[in-house]
Amino acid sequence: MFRTGTCLVAALVMAGSLVTASAQTAAPAPAPKTSKLKLTRERLKEMRANWSQNRGKLKACRKDVKVKGLAGDDRWFYIEECMGKT
Repeated sequence: MFRTGTCLVAALVMAGSLVTASAQTAAPAPAPKTSKLKLTRERLKEMRANWSQNRGKLKACRKDVKVKGLAGDDRWFYIEECMGKT
């Protein structure tokens, strides 16, 4: 009988502490940082349109990308940076 009462009291104390702990951690989460590196469909379309106007430059940039072995987003950003150069 004593054990049952003790366990019940312990469970209530734990539940009460969890409720207050969750109330303390319910602070508003900071807004996610927008990454400069995030590629959107619109951004990719803009990049490709620019590149199609400068095919010779794009060809040289693609060769650089292959030499460096870049893939994924790194590849796109390197090409964009390369196309932005003179």
